[in-house]
Amino acid sequence: MSEPLKEQREFSPAYRNYALGILFVGYIVNFVDRSILSLLLEPIKIELSLSDSQLGLLGGLAFAVFYTFLGIPIAALADRRSRVKILAVSMVIWSAMTALCGLAANFWGLLLARIGVGVGEAGASPPSHSLISDYFPIEKRATALSIYALGIPFGTMIGSYVGGWGADTIGWRNTFFLVGLPGIFVATVILFTLREPPRGMSDGKLSAADMPGAAPKVEAPAVKEVLAFLWAKVSFRHLSFAAGLHAFVSYGASTWNAPFFTRVHNMSSTDLGAALALVAGVGAIGTFAGGYLSDKLSDRTGDKRWYFWVPGIATALMVPFQLVAYLYDGTVAAIASLCIVGILGPVYLGPSFAMTQALVSLRMRAVASAILLFVLNLIGMGLGPYLVGILSDLLNPTFGIESIRYALCVAVLVNLWAGVHYFVGARTMRGDLLETEAMNERLAQAS
Repeated sequence: MSEPLKEQREFSPAYRNYALGILFVGYIVNFVDRSILSLLLEPIKIELSLSDSQLGLLGGLAFAVFYTFLGIPIAALADRRSRVKILAVSMVIWSAMTALCGLAANFWGLLLARIGVGVGEAGASPPSHSLISDYFPIEKRATALSIYALGIPFGTMIGSYVGGWGADTIGWRNTFFLVGLPGIFVATVILFTLREPPRGMSDGKLSAADMPGAAPKVEAPAVKEVLAFLWAKVSFRHLSFAAGLHAFVSYGASTWNAPFFTRVHNMSSTDLGAALALVAGVGAIGTFAGGYLSDKLSDRTGDKRWYFWVPGIATALMVPFQLVAYLYDGTVAAIASLCIVGILGPVYLGPSFAMTQALVSLRMRAVASAILLFVLNLIGMGLGPYLVGILSDLLNPTFGIESIRYALCVAVLVNLWAGVHYFVGARTMRGDLLETEAMNERLAQAS
């Protein structure tokens, strides 16, 4: 390899950390804009006269359908074009559409704005996961992806606090304006400061053909080829269903936690926002620990099945704490139980994303991430909030305002099903990884 090409592929540790840091900030913006709606559901319900089913549609399916279906073609583009530019443009779109939510005059206007947020956010995680996988080698990748995933608890924490404060202080419309516009600034920073790494740089499979500006000898495969490749791996099938079912509970709960505490525990929006911000904040412990523990245990034992076992154990442990949070009448105890859930809940993120990246070849990474997110978000974000809302409406004639309590308890039990998939998927993971490693060797030799 010539010296100029060698220089192009090298990034200092400081720059890699900066790249991870600015992607993390972008993900915070992502989840502030995504999660703010939950704290604003009650004032929106009152002003626009909406049912719980309509609120569940706004918080779930309306966003998730476009987010999931557009994620795959955008990811396919990211496997061929500049991931940095795709991410920056996507961030401008979702930030602007978040601000436009504040102009909605009725259900349909708010629905269209939320769809716009979903369209923009479809271009966030697949390019980011692919970039991180090229900045960090496999033995550090789950930790790096877990740090990136810290954007979820930090973004949710900010969204919860600002949403609660905004609902009481400046109104739900002005709150959307407040949180939507800063993302455009972050997108500008990403566009002008983040450099595109050569694909495969951190895997030691890089050739001159992979350098920026070079035409690759091995083209990125079509989406259907990536889908067929992943679906043939039994471990990925179980991983994707486990993550999807886990997300069903997570998104269903996070969307309806605020209405639950407002209705059942009579909390003000400001107090509730602070409490849910605390829950989200302590969740950062689990988000980081999931990837870190999986990396460490896998490295120490030489057994990569820990990438499945760690999230499986955490998912099963969540269930009793979730039931206490929704069934116990004491507000302090309910919030304390949710804090434990907040730690255990995001443990699955880093290991799941890292294993998805490891199970595919170098030019499948963005699409592979989008496929996992497709299953995770269509089942989780799409169906979780919506079905909890429908169940709450169905139970309302019997339980009144407490119908949301029992709807959430039913949803929580799905985590037991998710845990089974993690442990079953671990059985075939090692063989699937060996097949992918052999393929990457062949592709490196061919390029």
